[in-house]
Amino acid sequence: PSAGCVEKPEWAELSVSDRAMKKARQGMRYTLQSGFTVMNPETMEPVPADGQTFGELMFRGNIVMKGYLKNPQETDKVFAGGWFHTGDLGVLYPDGYAQIKDRSKDIIISGGENISSIEVEDVLYKYPGVANVAVVALNDEKWGEVPVAFVELRDDAFVTEEELDHYCRDNLAGFKRPKHYVFGELAKTATGKIQKFELRKQAEALFL
Repeated sequence: PSAGCVEKPEWAELSVSDRAMKKARQGMRYTLQSGFTVMNPETMEPVPADGQTFGELMFRGNIVMKGYLKNPQETDKVFAGGWFHTGDLGVLYPDGYAQIKDRSKDIIISGGENISSIEVEDVLYKYPGVANVAVVALNDEKWGEVPVAFVELRDDAFVTEEELDHYCRDNLAGFKRPKHYVFGELAKTATGKIQKFELRKQAEALFL
């Protein structure tokens, strides 16, 4: 492991939901790692520990791989600046704990704001009748990108786009609300992993 979320005694005094939020974070540097932090991948400077500013989770130490077999170009890329670039985007909190927000390839940039597809998915998963959700980016002339939500319902459920949109209005910032909702079975691999690249293609075919 590169990090561990060590529970602190004072967390026991928190509400169940607040304690769950604390424990959901990836945490701090694992003992055998020499470094673990969240940095701007362009400047290689640590992001502010404000729980809001996005950066890439990076680590280094003698338990990190030496590189990719017979692929020096990818090795140089992933170890740029002397840190292993995970490809995970996240934030750093004032207590030093880090939390993954999304994969860099899945982040949605709308009007200059970063939108975590995972955050939007987590909200939609809580709506009754929703079985599976995937949120992807769609190119937009005005905003650059906008979120599109692909929703797979439970067999006995009936949910409308209007219901989901009203729910998202109450639980997400306006710019994070999906612009479109698509209902149906999600594209998956043979092992059940959702294929977001296929959903991006579907979104483009439907709305561009």
